[in-house]
Amino acid sequence: MALRNDRRPPQPAGRSPYSAMHTGPGRALTAVYGIFALSATARAGYQVIREFDVAPVAYTLSLVAAVIYIVATICLVIGNRLTHRIAIASCIIEFVGVIAVGILSFTHPEDFAKPSVWSAFGIGYGFIPLVLPLIGLWWLHRVGRSVQARTA
Repeated sequence: MALRNDRRPPQPAGRSPYSAMHTGPGRALTAVYGIFALSATARAGYQVIREFDVAPVAYTLSLVAAVIYIVATICLVIGNRLTHRIAIASCIIEFVGVIAVGILSFTHPEDFAKPSVWSAFGIGYGFIPLVLPLIGLWWLHRVGRSVQARTA
């Protein structure tokens, strides 16, 4: 019987150690990303189909946000080495996008006649779009370190 240095239980067979879904915080993060994927996609879809000519820049950015949330959600659910890296990239792109769009929505308000998901740093969603990628990066870093510790 091998002794383990940590107190974490061994992973069940067939479950990737990169999956963010193994514990409560990872499940909650994945659920929030899933909710944002659904809400951003519904909002962007409606905006692009019905009102695109009103604010094409804002609505295109809402569509980009929706795609990023979908990719991040799928990667968090799959949870292998490749999707872990893609999820990290998605969170980085998401954070840069929220900052850039947040700034642009104040400096170029004519391009944001209607708000996007990331306008004013996500104020329409309670600033969750600003905080979510940071929490995601923290969690993905933690999962990655845990995997490295197990393989070392």
